[in-house]
Amino acid sequence: MRWAPDARGRLERAAFELFAEQGFAATTVPQITARAGLTTRTFFRHFADKREVVFAGDEIPTAAARLIAEAPADVEPVEVIRRVLHQVAAARFDDNHAQTAAWRRIVESNDELRDRDARKRADLVRAARGAFVERGETPLQAAVLAELGVLVFQVALDTWAGAEPESRSMSATIDEVLAALPLAARP
Repeated sequence: MRWAPDARGRLERAAFELFAEQGFAATTVPQITARAGLTTRTFFRHFADKREVVFAGDEIPTAAARLIAEAPADVEPVEVIRRVLHQVAAARFDDNHAQTAAWRRIVESNDELRDRDARKRADLVRAARGAFVERGETPLQAAVLAELGVLVFQVALDTWAGAEPESRSMSATIDEVLAALPLAARP
């Protein structure tokens, strides 16, 4: 079992099971590795600590910045946000409602994880802001767009994760949140 493939996935599944069963604070790395049938050394090859199991490194900020940069130059910035959020939703969330809902409950149940979640959101804002500047937006416009995009993402994620499975896709929830913005009526 020790050399079976998908060590990272097995560690993630074992960690989430244990976090759900006994809470984040009560779960240890040796418990995670025992459940996954792996060693603690293998765990630390994949994750710096057990918090990193919950947060996917810098994958999302890096992917979001790349997607913003790759968007056609003639696409309006709010449409870029919508497209990027749809792509992230399709790649990471739409087929993982139950796991995402469990992940959000785990994060919300622990002060340390809520703080880490806030830092990860700040990392995402920085990455998006840089990408919007690279697209030619002013620093002020880039800052507003990045904050707006992350806010829409967070509200949509929390709304979608708290909804009944199969009630709507994450992308549909993103569109609902964007439609709720009162910006369209303003000059």
